[in-house]
Amino acid sequence: MSDISLTFPDGSARSFKSGVTGREVAEQIAKSLAKKAVAVQLDGKTRDLGEPIKSDAKIRILTREDKEALDLIRHDAAHVMAEAVTDADLVLLAVPVKATEACFKAIAPALSSNALLMDVGSTKSDIVAAALATLGDKLPCFVPVHPIAGKEVAGVEHSDADLYLDRALIVTPMPSSGSMQVQLAKQIWKSLGSYITELTPAAHDAAFAAVSHLPHVLSYAIIRGIFQQHNGPDLIALGGPGFRDFSRIAASDPVVWRDILSTNREQVLLQIRHFKDALNDFEQAIQANDPQALEEMIRQASDLRFNWRMGATQPSEE
Repeated sequence: MSDISLTFPDGSARSFKSGVTGREVAEQIAKSLAKKAVAVQLDGKTRDLGEPIKSDAKIRILTREDKEALDLIRHDAAHVMAEAVTDADLVLLAVPVKATEACFKAIAPALSSNALLMDVGSTKSDIVAAALATLGDKLPCFVPVHPIAGKEVAGVEHSDADLYLDRALIVTPMPSSGSMQVQLAKQIWKSLGSYITELTPAAHDAAFAAVSHLPHVLSYAIIRGIFQQHNGPDLIALGGPGFRDFSRIAASDPVVWRDILSTNREQVLLQIRHFKDALNDFEQAIQANDPQALEEMIRQASDLRFNWRMGATQPSEE
C-alpha cells in the first residue's frame, strides 16, 4: 500500500499509509489528542474520524474546543434528538436550562401534534420564552414542570425509583398548553407519588429564588470563603454533620447552577439583598455584644424552622 503525505497546521508534513484514518493519525501524534478528537479536516472539509484518507492533504484534528467541531456536534445532536422524538407520545427534556431553546428548535419539526412535551428545568420564565420562540404550532404539546426532588449527584448510578415519592411537582401551564396535555402531565407525576402545585412561571421563579437558588449561592459561598483562608483545608477537615448538611448542595453541577442563577438573575439578586439584611442584623448584634438580641433572632429562626414542614404550604401567586 502506497504512502500519502499529510501536512499539519504548523506546516510540518508526515508520511502515512494510504487508508489511514483521522483517529489513527491523532493516536500517532498523542494519545491525549486522540481522546479529545471529534472530527478531522482534510483540505478544509470536515470528515469523520473513521474515514480512510487515501491521498495527500492538509490535515487538522478537531477537538471539542474548536468552533467547527462544536458546530458539527450541535448538528449531529439536533439530528439525533429529532429522530428520537419522532412518533413519541411523551418527551421529557432534562438539560441545563440554557440548552432548552436549542433542544426545542431541534425537536419541534419532528414532534407529533398530540405528544406531551415537558421540561424539568429549575427556572420557568426563560423556558416559556424559549418555547414561544421555537415551538410554533407545537406549543399546545408543551407543559413546563419542575419536580422538587433534585440531588447534588448525577448519573444513572445515583438513580432512585422513589425519587419523586411524596415530593412536590410544580406545574406552570402556558395559556397555549393543551388541556389534554396538562391533565396527562399531572396524572403522570401523581402516579410517581408527587403532589401537584400549580403556579405561574413568574411566581415559580420568585419562590425558588428564595428556597432553592439562594441556598445554593450560600453553600457555594461558604465553601469558597473557608478555602480562601490560608488554613482553609484544615478548617474543612474539622467539619461535622452540621457542616456536611449545610454544604451538601455545594457539590451540585456547576454548569447546571451557572445557568439557573444567570437565567433567574433578578430574583436571585433580590433574595441575596434580603439575606444580606438578615446577616447584617446578626453581625450588628454580635458586634454590639448584645446577647438578648442575638437570642431573639436565633429563637425566631429556630421556631420557624421547627414548625416548617416540606410541602405544607403553597406560595402566593402574587
